[in-house]
Amino acid sequence: MKSVRFHGTGDVRLDEVEPRPPGPGEVLLRPEAVGICGTDIHIIDGEFSSVPPMALGHEISGRVVEIGSGVDSLKIDQLVTIEPHIYCGVCFNCHSGTLHMCPNRKAPGVHLDGGMQEFLTLPASLAYRLPDGVPAWLGAMTEPVACCVHGMDRLSPTSGNSIMIFGAGPIGAILIALAQKAGLGPIVSVDPREARRDLASRFGADVTLDPTAVDLREASLEITNGVGFPYVIDATGAHGVLESAISVTSRAGRILLLGVAAPQTRASVSPNEIYARELTILGTALNPFTHRRAASLVDNLGLDRLNRGEFPIDSFQDALTAQREGSLDKVFLLPQIQES
Repeated sequence: MKSVRFHGTGDVRLDEVEPRPPGPGEVLLRPEAVGICGTDIHIIDGEFSSVPPMALGHEISGRVVEIGSGVDSLKIDQLVTIEPHIYCGVCFNCHSGTLHMCPNRKAPGVHLDGGMQEFLTLPASLAYRLPDGVPAWLGAMTEPVACCVHGMDRLSPTSGNSIMIFGAGPIGAILIALAQKAGLGPIVSVDPREARRDLASRFGADVTLDPTAVDLREASLEITNGVGFPYVIDATGAHGVLESAISVTSRAGRILLLGVAAPQTRASVSPNEIYARELTILGTALNPFTHRRAASLVDNLGLDRLNRGEFPIDSFQDALTAQREGSLDKVFLLPQIQES
């Protein structure tokens, strides 16, 4: 089979490898759509740790083609989405209800073979059936939706309050859709790129701001009648956003860090300001216990408003280039499609 494999920093190849038949408790899938995200680019650039050689791709939907012994939760030809985390099950976190913090966690597309190949064998427990009629590309969006659902769980917003979201890429767009469903408003999106601000508007942001053109502190006070935002989300991980987030947050406000910052990124904050205004700064990582909910929700967020690009497996380099350039809202690799 064809497999888009990461061999080391800057080295991604289309290899021919043998598929592995499913063992007990496993399922063999035919991946139909795999979303490409910033994590994949960070891995390729050597900024995030990984275990080469391995097939990239952790945003996966695919068809069941073979079922291992002991699996009765799935049927042949079902379209499923993959929750891409395998936990050790015996560490402190696994035993304490925070298994996503497992230090021995393995992730397909990061530490193990992921979905950018024609076949993929995984534990059946990671496969969640998608509702009938959901297209493969939308099924692949379940993983980022699940991460955003966990983030909103952490933020625990109360309806009727305002929210500011930094970053208007696919994650920011999903967060806007979830904020609408949670009854938040006004919803304010912040992004320096005009195309991304347009995306935020398409998804229902009440206000979009260019942080290079306005004073965010002044704008936040004007929009909220001098209060600031009770809820602020950093969906970028970019340098300096945390400082900006603190400046626009209301007293007793909550700040959620959802964007994946590079490990070397540092922020300068005032502990006294956090104390005096009783701010809460929350981290959020992965999607513990939210993948099933996301699979039920993914078809109800209007994600067809994303300007998406779909690339055959032979054109994986073009897909990676499109992701780097940001010319599309969302990029997908279709492992079953060959170049004509």
